[in-house]
Amino acid sequence: MSITAAEVKKLRTQTGAGMMDCKKALQESEGDMDKAVEILRLKGQKVAAKRGDREASEGVILSGVSADGNTGVVLSLNCETDFVAQNADFISVAQTLLNLAISEGCDSKDAVLAKTYPGSDLTVADKIVEETGKIGERIEIGAFDIAKGDTVISYIHPGNRLATVVGFSGQVDATVGRDVAMQAAAMAPVAVNQSLIPEDLIAKEKEIGKELAIQEGKPAELADKISMGRLNKWFKEVTLVNQPFIKDNKLTVEQYVEASCPGVKVESFSRIALG
Repeated sequence: MSITAAEVKKLRTQTGAGMMDCKKALQESEGDMDKAVEILRLKGQKVAAKRGDREASEGVILSGVSADGNTGVVLSLNCETDFVAQNADFISVAQTLLNLAISEGCDSKDAVLAKTYPGSDLTVADKIVEETGKIGERIEIGAFDIAKGDTVISYIHPGNRLATVVGFSGQVDATVGRDVAMQAAAMAPVAVNQSLIPEDLIAKEKEIGKELAIQEGKPAELADKISMGRLNKWFKEVTLVNQPFIKDNKLTVEQYVEASCPGVKVESFSRIALG
C-alpha cells in the first residue's frame, strides 16, 4: 500500500527511528501506527514506547491552573498550518478557551464546546465554526485534559507546541513543581507510577521483551525471566516518579520531590504535544 511522507514523519517523530525503517514498518503494518512501532521494536530498534501524552497536528497548546490551585487544564486548539498557529488572534482565542475551561470547571472537551464564548451569544462550538470561516482553515479543540491535586503546577514549553500540568499531594515549592512539570514535558512518561500503566500496555511490553530475547538466541525457558528484567527497566524509564531527575540523575523524581518537600507526592499529570 502507499505510505505518505506525513505518516513516515509522524512515526519517525514518535519513535526516533530512521526514515526508511519507518517507511518499511508502515508498509508491513499496512499503515497501522501502533503495529509499526511494535515491528520496529521487534526488529531491535531502540524506539520510544507509546507515550501517555496526547498528540495534535498544528496549532497551539496552552495550560493553566485554577484560582484555588487544585485543578490544572491543558488543551490544544488545532489548525491546518503553522502560519495560522502563530497568528496572535488565533493564540488569543486559544487563551480565551483555556481561561473559560478553568473558570467554568470544565472536565472534558465537550463541556468546553457547550459553554458560551465570552463576549458573545455563541457557544464555543459555534465560535469555532465562525473562526473557521474567517481564517479559511479547519479549527478544532484537539486534545483536552486535566490534573488535580492539593497543588497543581503548569508548564508551557516556548513556542506553544507542548504543555503539561502536574498535581501534587500537599503544598509543593513552586520551583520544585516547575522542575517536575518540565520533566514530564521533556521525558514524556506513560504514567505517574507503575500501578497506573494500562495492563494492555504492560502485556505488550512484556511480549516484546520475550520475543527479543528469543531473537537474540536466549533459551526459551529463560525468555520470560529476561522479559521481566527488561520490563522492570522499562517501568523506571516511563513512570514519572521513577525516572532519573533530569537536573540530577543520581535522584529519581520521587526522591527529588521528597528531599525538597518532605511528605509531598506526585499524584497526577497530563501532557499534550503537537505531533
